[in-house]
Amino acid sequence: MTGVSETRGTAADPLRTRLAAACAAAATVGAGLGLRAVAAGDVAKYGGDALYTVLLLTLVVALAPRASPPAAAGSALAVSWAVEFLQLSPVPADLSRRSAVARLVLGSTFNPPDLLWYAVGAVAGWGVHTALRAGRAGGGPGAG
Repeated sequence: MTGVSETRGTAADPLRTRLAAACAAAATVGAGLGLRAVAAGDVAKYGGDALYTVLLLTLVVALAPRASPPAAAGSALAVSWAVEFLQLSPVPADLSRRSAVARLVLGSTFNPPDLLWYAVGAVAGWGVHTALRAGRAGGGPGAG
């Protein structure tokens, strides 16, 4: 017998999922800013790359709350890689010179190792998303 209480808190509850994703997005931005404040060099750069993809994953989930973890992670990774490959053109560099927001979102220079770190962020986000969905479906926090 399937009742409403059995679906509460799972992917079937888009409002709750959107709220959680929005909170996760804010936390991810905070983590990225915090990382930049306390770290330098490769740790800040590549950690920021991974967090960029995690942020995109949270935004995918906010827009499509029923997206599966692999679909959300794959979408976030695809966008991250597309932005990185766009940097092979002069467009992001031109926009980045004019806008701090464009610099944060688009970057300016293609860097092949970034592709790996975006994948690290996608895998990490996939894992967290999977764990949270399993926790909700199994009666964990938020299962109502």
